[in-house]
Amino acid sequence: MGGMLVSIRDLTLRLPSGGRTLSVLDGVSLDVDAGEAVAVAGPSGSGKSTLLGLVAGLDAPTSGTIVVAGVEVTRLGEAALARFRREMLGYVFQSYHLIPTLTAAENVAVPFDLAGTAGATARTADLLASVGLGDRGHHYPVQLSGGEQQRVAVARAMALDPPLLLADEPTGNLDSATGGAIIDLLFALNRDRGTTLLLVTHDEALAERADRVVSLRDGRIAGERRRAGALAP
Repeated sequence: MGGMLVSIRDLTLRLPSGGRTLSVLDGVSLDVDAGEAVAVAGPSGSGKSTLLGLVAGLDAPTSGTIVVAGVEVTRLGEAALARFRREMLGYVFQSYHLIPTLTAAENVAVPFDLAGTAGATARTADLLASVGLGDRGHHYPVQLSGGEQQRVAVARAMALDPPLLLADEPTGNLDSATGGAIIDLLFALNRDRGTTLLLVTHDEALAERADRVVSLRDGRIAGERRRAGALAP
């Protein structure tokens, strides 16, 4: 473990809801070490996906701070946020978010295009091969199974080798065998590349594979446990 990568302090998000205020997150504090795999588990509506979106700077909290690699995400303007996401984050969503008019290879190449990276074609091919889709790069999303689309999404998220990978219910639309293969892939990236993994799931069995499980309930941290055999920070 290489020191703290993510530090969340007293994070609160309140939204107006039918004439009253709804607390989506209520005073959440959480630290994640570099190289750690942390699962945020809890029932639907507990605030898990909202927490991940705030870490990515997709939304702004009502109060509290999020610091990633020394950068206070909650203070960044739009241009700085875009750069932060490009350099620091990979994001895997439940519903793949592939661009339907682009092939698998072209989808994976999007981050390279945005960053102006040279030699992207070879690196795209390597990434597709690493997720077991070396021969499917010319296929469009509609020609791929759900599991294959999610593999493309993982390859795209890892294109620029970000230090932090956020995964929001990455197996939610997949059957258990296919979902298991995606999870294997995410934990392999964590293990082999040292990518820090922050994973949101309502699947307890899946959560148990992480180094640490943080339970969220009604917008608050309800408990935390470390996997037997996981290295303490």
